[in-house]
Amino acid sequence: MTQARHRGLNRRSVLKGVSGVSAGLLLGGAARPEAGPDIARPPDVTTVPARLWGPEAPPSYTPDPDVIAVDRSFRDLLYGGAVIQRVWDKGLWLEGPAWSAQGRYLLFSDIVASRQYRYLWETGEVTLFRSESYNANGNTFDYQGRQISCEHFLRRVIRWEHDGSARVVAEHYEGHPLNSPNDVIAHPDGSIWFTDPGYGTGLAEGHTDIPGGEANPRGRLRWQVGQELVGAVGGVRRQSDHTFRIDPTGRIDVVLTQDQLPNPNGLCFSPDFSRLYVVSTGRQAGAYGHDGDLAVHVFDLHREELPLSNPRLFTNMRFEGVQMGPDGLRADVYGNIWCGVSGPLGLCGVFVFNPEGQLIGRIRLPQGVSNLTFGGPKRDWLFMCAGQSLYRLQVNTQGAAPA
Repeated sequence: MTQARHRGLNRRSVLKGVSGVSAGLLLGGAARPEAGPDIARPPDVTTVPARLWGPEAPPSYTPDPDVIAVDRSFRDLLYGGAVIQRVWDKGLWLEGPAWSAQGRYLLFSDIVASRQYRYLWETGEVTLFRSESYNANGNTFDYQGRQISCEHFLRRVIRWEHDGSARVVAEHYEGHPLNSPNDVIAHPDGSIWFTDPGYGTGLAEGHTDIPGGEANPRGRLRWQVGQELVGAVGGVRRQSDHTFRIDPTGRIDVVLTQDQLPNPNGLCFSPDFSRLYVVSTGRQAGAYGHDGDLAVHVFDLHREELPLSNPRLFTNMRFEGVQMGPDGLRADVYGNIWCGVSGPLGLCGVFVFNPEGQLIGRIRLPQGVSNLTFGGPKRDWLFMCAGQSLYRLQVNTQGAAPA
């Protein structure tokens, strides 16, 4: 995933609420009505002063004022005693959370710092996991518990085997190098599905193209500056966007082309694997490239059969007249889709949709959410990567995917 860089979105913009005061007319000689109890509004991300986070923050209120039920059905997915917690804030741009069931830890990437970290369930500590991740973005664990990561800098997908060796499972398609694999999911049939837009072909999250490439059309960017492996491993010229499937034999098939879905980003399966959800995001940094439609699309998935069928819009991601920026997404066991979104302060965070595409709930955070997943031993904790910080919230549902 990438930071939302599309037009009309500003992570630093502030949504200002206007509250009206209703007062009754006091007629001459009329008795003043008895005053009711004073009810304080707890601080949230939109109040002034705003809600505080971290170990120095005061106790949070329940129900959490930043967990908002748009539809009554969302309340059934919530644990009433839970509050949003910020568990770490030392990153630069966090992405790719994935839960390891065997290790009982949450793996996540800091793309810009080119590191991977893990949140340890028993202690709540965050420790360094890989000191050099090659600008890794999306992560998952397959149905055998093996870690799979998308590396922007080396423009490939790797899998860590049980003996500790790293296997490259995708770096080319039909002789052409990949762009910058972004998000990845595992299927129980042993296949691996991933998106390959060009968000890692910029300076911050990988490396740019050689002069004349789509990510460096005028050749003004010094593409070999900074790291010695630029061009030695991985591609140096951006190709068309694709969503790919790697079958258990290692064969790579195109699931979606750039014409079918430009700038593919987050993706997930429905709990019964009958649907594939894919996000189309905006233009990458530098004002080059092409635009996606900032929407979530859904396709019917057939066992042992490609291509996908019945393409349709799941949600256009417009809310209160604002075009939001979807990013990573996950399904819960009931088929609801939990989607990280960027946009104005007060609107950004997490949007939750029922299987029909109706918005039923929101989680407000101080920054847009790049990606999320369900973790914890019971898979009933929602972990959210938002800018420099990692947040969590206990819920009354479970993630459908293994990671």
